[in-house]
Amino acid sequence: MPALTPQTRTAIADRIRYYNELGIYDFYRRESAEAAAAIESIVAGPVPLSQPEHPEPMSPRAKAVPVVLDDDLYATAKPEAGVTDPAKALRMIREDLGDCTRCPLHKQGRKQIVFGVGDPHAELMFIGEAPGADEDLKGEPFVGRAGQLLTNMIKAMGITREQVYIANIIKCRPPGNRTPERDECETCSPFLMRQIAAIQPKVIVALGAVAAKTLLAVNAPMFEFRGHWYDFRGTRLAVTYHPAFLLRDPRQKKEAWKDLQMVMMELGLKAPAKGAE
Repeated sequence: MPALTPQTRTAIADRIRYYNELGIYDFYRRESAEAAAAIESIVAGPVPLSQPEHPEPMSPRAKAVPVVLDDDLYATAKPEAGVTDPAKALRMIREDLGDCTRCPLHKQGRKQIVFGVGDPHAELMFIGEAPGADEDLKGEPFVGRAGQLLTNMIKAMGITREQVYIANIIKCRPPGNRTPERDECETCSPFLMRQIAAIQPKVIVALGAVAAKTLLAVNAPMFEFRGHWYDFRGTRLAVTYHPAFLLRDPRQKKEAWKDLQMVMMELGLKAPAKGAE
């Protein structure tokens, strides 16, 4: 890519500061031709901060790792940068999130932000889609019927809910529990990326298609996502069904258990013996 002119560098720096004020710190490298067009549009006016669409399914070993741009122009520090204690880093991220008004969901009936819960040192992290009504009331992810099922799934893996970390792609309940819209995911997910970076889990389990598509930036059906490991920013990522879907179609619980067994093998976990408390 050709060297940036002073005008372009200034325009990009101003745009990055603007996104930082929104709580967005993660940026992605585009292919050279697209990058040149994006830079021109930055100078001319606003552009959406998003990854390009990938209609082709990701190969089983494909990487979904955003490239860190090495130009000092992009070296923007997050508030938690340099903090080694994940619990403290998570508190700083939550404070930075504040009483978020960055997308329209804050005006569409949400009662409170649902940040995340669990062990800041967890080796295993579950990421769902969005809070529901119960979660919106309590301020904690996965506390309704789907949450009870997830708790049982975790217990079946030989660990407890308190030993993992649980979060969602977006942190506010969409009206009527509808599927989150793309701009909502793009606005909110940078905070999730910072949570992941603070916790540094060994394994992430994406619960459902929305979580998988957002994290992997791939549009594919669930049967193509499942059964494979993905490299997500140096962390192993697997995909399984969302507990709410399993409540609607219990026949798929056996398939979800296969996915969890794959995770258990990766983490060296053993299911408790039958009848064990």
